[in-house]
Amino acid sequence: MDYKKITDEISEKILSYSQDTSGWRVIKASKNVTVSSKPSKEYAGNIYRGEGIIEEVPSKIIPFMYLPEYRNRWDKALKSYSLLESIDQVMTPGIYHSVTHSYGMGLISSRDFVDLLHVKAYPVNFANLVSISVEYSSCPPTPSCVRGRNNPCGYVCSPLPENPEHSKLVVFIQPELGGMLPCSVVETALPTTLVNLITETRAGLKSFKDPNTGFHLHRLVSS
Repeated sequence: MDYKKITDEISEKILSYSQDTSGWRVIKASKNVTVSSKPSKEYAGNIYRGEGIIEEVPSKIIPFMYLPEYRNRWDKALKSYSLLESIDQVMTPGIYHSVTHSYGMGLISSRDFVDLLHVKAYPVNFANLVSISVEYSSCPPTPSCVRGRNNPCGYVCSPLPENPEHSKLVVFIQPELGGMLPCSVVETALPTTLVNLITETRAGLKSFKDPNTGFHLHRLVSS
């Protein structure tokens, strides 16, 4: 499998999503996060966009979003999150396995995803983290949860022109959750998931910046 070709294509798609201003419909606004959606071109469902302001620079936000040493501590939606394989220095970060908690008092059972992740840094402190689900023989589906699939998704993070120490974070997701879920359940759950993701990112970053926690944030190095 040509991982570099895949991530190059996904990076271009996520960048194009961030530049696309047509057809989006606001479906939820909560906790200073706005969620929009429109029909996806990847599958028979919607692509969802969540956006909010984060009080940190992109080069610190992006590692915080994908490194297990951080993500396992702040993301309340995840039961576990781990690195399965590092590809190479160019392809960092690699292939990751995530397992979610059940949602809505068990209405949506636990899901797991095996995703190829890639970080791309741009000039002027602009960065994105992209991912897509892949087949990985060393991590087959198990009866304990439903295997889901992520179509091209990612985080686009850019500094605010008026305050470069703060960033605009835009998250794109278009997952196929698997199972026999009614569309109405999915359309309710995913916008809430995006709101929670961004608000928990804010809270998590603040706790890691607290000198009393003893944690230190890695900075993304441009390649």
